[in-house]
Amino acid sequence: MTSKLIASNLRHQITKSAQNLRRQLLSTAAAVAVPEHDGNNSNSSGMTMKGVRISGRPLYLDVQATSPVDPRVLDAMLPFYLSRYGNPHSRTHFYGWESDEAVEHARAQVASLIGASPKEIVFTSGATESNNISVKGVMHFYKDKKRHVITTQTEHKCVLDSCRHLQQEGFDVTYLPVESDGLIDLDELRAAIRPDTGLVSVMAVNNEIGVVQPMEEIGRICKEFNVPFHTDAAQALGKIPIDVERWNVSLMSLSGHKIYGPKGVGALYMRRRPRIRVEPQMNGGGQERGIRSGTVPTPLVVGMGAACEVAKDEMEYDEKRISALQQRLLNGIREKLDGVVVNGSLERRYVGNLNLSFAYVEGESLLMGLKEVAVSSGSACTSASLEPSYVLRALGVEEDMAHTSIRFGIGRFTTEAEIDRAVELTVQQVEKLREMSPLYEMVKEGINIKDIQWAQH
Repeated sequence: MTSKLIASNLRHQITKSAQNLRRQLLSTAAAVAVPEHDGNNSNSSGMTMKGVRISGRPLYLDVQATSPVDPRVLDAMLPFYLSRYGNPHSRTHFYGWESDEAVEHARAQVASLIGASPKEIVFTSGATESNNISVKGVMHFYKDKKRHVITTQTEHKCVLDSCRHLQQEGFDVTYLPVESDGLIDLDELRAAIRPDTGLVSVMAVNNEIGVVQPMEEIGRICKEFNVPFHTDAAQALGKIPIDVERWNVSLMSLSGHKIYGPKGVGALYMRRRPRIRVEPQMNGGGQERGIRSGTVPTPLVVGMGAACEVAKDEMEYDEKRISALQQRLLNGIREKLDGVVVNGSLERRYVGNLNLSFAYVEGESLLMGLKEVAVSSGSACTSASLEPSYVLRALGVEEDMAHTSIRFGIGRFTTEAEIDRAVELTVQQVEKLREMSPLYEMVKEGINIKDIQWAQH
């Protein structure tokens, strides 16, 4: 009885705290700064992090990196932390049974969002693991007959690194180029397929520039040549309609924290008919049909399932609202600044991803100047590098413009006030940096800087 009272009280306090926290953070434009507690800063009107001082929590416009947990998702997860904490693989008592039931319900929720069978869903730790299982697992299983992989130059780093790993093992990999709009040439894909091609891997929605590849057409080509088709759909799940039958995918990598679910959980869709086989990349207790050993984290899986259900119900509404915010952001910036370029196709694009380059501005200076807006210059997995984005370079973007790119990520909880403030701060900072740029002064005077012969010293 005592333990039940403690658990009930703890659950009440955590739920109450979570609700209060959400009220504070859902509109980051009005968020109050959290004072520091390390004793190094007595001024409670601001905060310092990584040596950067800001007046309060920044506006969050980096949804492609990660999304906040939807309060409805948190509500679904909490019981499995506090009272329903059984191991879903414990077959001998009630705690295990109810956790197993919750896992299977979540499996069905994920499957429903992509038009699959629950039996085709394998839970993993995230899209990176799912991509590794797909790329390396398929090629290792069919290595006696299949020695060739086709992917694109703009894939996520974990797919590219998995392909490089296969190359070190003696496999051949074709990295398809993309057009200036970020889309692949279907004729080049068709021409690249060989008799020993074991996998085609193409990302559905690019994480840096948001372009949507022609998935149905790619699927038809792969079906014609009887080649398994894998897609990294981490940025597509819950944002654009997905139908595994229409896309004809054999494997699909999914992530929880990109759709307002928890971090640390993902899923892998594996087609049953015709059946696709993989070599497991992890050995252990044989969970998830032996494909991904390890105890399934019930709270995280429940959270991902709930996030998928919410996304399915609200996808159309979210798309309309986010599309309006994207136009508000783009028009607001272009009305006040020239030399603004949208990277990637505007027609085939997920509306919540807006990647812009600002001419005559140094990208790192712009990012540091926008400390009140949480944005990035590309993938979170490569944001520590000072090199220009390999995705933008693959599009043929010149190095100086690739260095000036900013990715604005708009999500379910983004407000109009945040967009307007982001426009104001971006315009201010770009104008400030251009005032210090001799190149911009020359352009305003009508000088074509590309015609200048620069002397070397």
